[in-house]
Amino acid sequence: QVVGGKVKKPGKRGRKPAKIDLKAKLERSRQSARECRARKKLRYQYLEELVSSRERAICALREELEMYKQWCMAMDQGKIPSEIKALLTGEELGKAQQNSTKLAKAGKTEANSSNL
Repeated sequence: QVVGGKVKKPGKRGRKPAKIDLKAKLERSRQSARECRARKKLRYQYLEELVSSRERAICALREELEMYKQWCMAMDQGKIPSEIKALLTGEELGKAQQNSTKLAKAGKTEANSSNL
């Protein structure tokens, strides 16, 4: 076949594969394998850290659950645990402080409106 003044051979179209240096190809393959192993190692380290942090969280939650179970058993026996007493008195103090703050703000607002 003659196309544009050039003789073309029938067969595959496109670029002919250049002769690739076998040593360079092997080196690229080794480098790629090294990078793959490094990525895999990082991925496993990340997953191990994630698992250990979740395990710590589970242990903390189990301890908290056990504490609540003990509180419930104590209350079933008619005893109020000191921690709950502290929480209740702390909440009562917090509510009293909030109410006093609201009253003080309301008093200031009334004083300002009477001055106008």
